[in-house]
Amino acid sequence: MRILHTSDWHVGKVLKGQSRLAEQIAVLAQVVEIARTERPDLVVVAGDLYDTAAPTPDATRVVTRALTALRGTGAAVVAIGGNHDNGPALDALRPWAEAAGITLRGTVRDNPDEHVIDGATATGERWRLVALPFLSQRYAVRATEMYQLTAAEATQTYADHVARLITRLTQGFADSGSVNLITGHLTVVGGRSGGGEREVHTVLGYAVPATVFPTSTHYVALGHLHRAQQLDGPCPVRYSGSPLAIDFGEAENVPSVSVVDVTVSTAARVREVPVTAATALRTVRGTLAELADLTGDGHGDAWLRVFVRETPRAGLREQVQELLPRALDVRIDPEFVSVGTTSTRVAQRAGRVPGELFADYLDSRGHTADDGVRALFDSLYEEEVTSS
Repeated sequence: MRILHTSDWHVGKVLKGQSRLAEQIAVLAQVVEIARTERPDLVVVAGDLYDTAAPTPDATRVVTRALTALRGTGAAVVAIGGNHDNGPALDALRPWAEAAGITLRGTVRDNPDEHVIDGATATGERWRLVALPFLSQRYAVRATEMYQLTAAEATQTYADHVARLITRLTQGFADSGSVNLITGHLTVVGGRSGGGEREVHTVLGYAVPATVFPTSTHYVALGHLHRAQQLDGPCPVRYSGSPLAIDFGEAENVPSVSVVDVTVSTAARVREVPVTAATALRTVRGTLAELADLTGDGHGDAWLRVFVRETPRAGLREQVQELLPRALDVRIDPEFVSVGTTSTRVAQRAGRVPGELFADYLDSRGHTADDGVRALFDSLYEEEVTSS
């Protein structure tokens, strides 16, 4: 059978105030086109369909249409909730999903049969998929245990809990006679982050060893880490990565989906298929004069993060964006700021007016000549005092 494995769409993600919905639509359209070309038997979406637990109507429309279009290619479609998704809200969509022929699992439920999905390809090859949505540590470990355990013990308890859950769900793998698959949205020890993940859910407390997956598994389709990668384990364990870089920390990633060919008796063979529809994210550095020379330097339509090698001052951001209109993130280059530029003098508060204290702060931050900012502070302070 053939599987198309994708994850971490993050539909609705805004980059420094810039909507990327048009890019997300183009990316998912390309994923659908890849599915039409590759003709998979099964499409697995391993969590984080949305970027927020409260997606906009537009984001919801994009995701539901993408899932419907993937189902329209003839493939079975299974999608699970990630840590950015609202699991109960995804579960509320299950009647729609079932009517559309899509399997949707938003949260971990008490009934294990909810998470074991059986199917067959058009040629009669059977497959079994364990679908495990994101499981919060808060719900994985009883509160009374959490209060009584050390941090290290609590971490191990979470990993043990996930291991027991997977063992329970996969207990029929050995004698199934099917292609045995697992999809989950979690952090596996040894995985490399892509640069844009929410750190609180990728730290060690949420990591589980690859040994939680049984050797009888033919392929594990993971979501959560945005970099496409294969991990060492007792069976093939893989993150498909995100099909688009969701922020500048992921600019070096290669967005893709994973296409997997596997049978009951043969090992999984994986190919990465690049997804190129999103706008590139690039980082540039320089003085204003150097940045002016970049306007025709082949950056094209890329979104830019700019590290400016200039003394901080009012209006600097606007000057940069006048030169580079697609600069979304403008900041002072940390390599440019010398340790020696920071004043070690501690401002004495007694007997000094707020304007003097603010001037000291500006001096300590390298804004010595920013008379306009000082005047603005004085004006705002006077207005506040007068109105109070």
